[in-house]
Amino acid sequence: MRDREATRRQLVVNTGVVLGAAMVSGGAFAGGVALGRSGAAVPEEDRPATAGEAWAALMRGNRRWAAGSVRHPRQSAARRRAVAGRQEPFAVVVSCVDSRVPPEVVFDTGVGDLLVVRTAAHTVDPLVTGAIQYGPADLLAPLVVVLGHRRCGAVAAAARALAAGTTLPGQQQRIVEALKPVYSPDVEQMIAGHTRATVTRLRADPLLRRARVVGARYDLDTGEVVRLV
Repeated sequence: MRDREATRRQLVVNTGVVLGAAMVSGGAFAGGVALGRSGAAVPEEDRPATAGEAWAALMRGNRRWAAGSVRHPRQSAARRRAVAGRQEPFAVVVSCVDSRVPPEVVFDTGVGDLLVVRTAAHTVDPLVTGAIQYGPADLLAPLVVVLGHRRCGAVAAAARALAAGTTLPGQQQRIVEALKPVYSPDVEQMIAGHTRATVTRLRADPLLRRARVVGARYDLDTGEVVRLV
């Protein structure tokens, strides 16, 4: 009986430790823990303070996503409450609306980590630029990532329309016009060219000069993100 009672008490203690770790996993970057794939507690990362640290954090998260070992960090109710009154995202991600490319999932990040701006083929106009500017200018995010992806349907549709001289319906023609300067019969080259052109455009913006702007491409098959510029 004594042995069974001691075992029961130890089980209660161990369960409390694991539950306590899970409860703080949604807190601030510093000092929190998350549950890894095995269920063991692993330390949370500090919030990246520089563009280099931010990019490294995104790459670590992407490697987890590509390998199938995501942690889903900072996604608890505690984290939600912690950032309810103030946000400090460490990066802005400008990406396509494609349903297969959700940046928070691709980079295995949590609530309050990223400011995400999504448009068809990550096209940028003055209104979109204003949304991007909000990250570095107001929230002091040190990094802006322009994320293109392979087999982009919007780019492919624009390429077909430009090659045939046809007009897409409604406001979709605006996408075609935005992509016209980077037209190529090779869609993958057009995607990469558009990503680089967008980076160049954003780097010239005075309100974005305090941040580093980089361009990358996401592979739908492997889940990997590769930097282009």
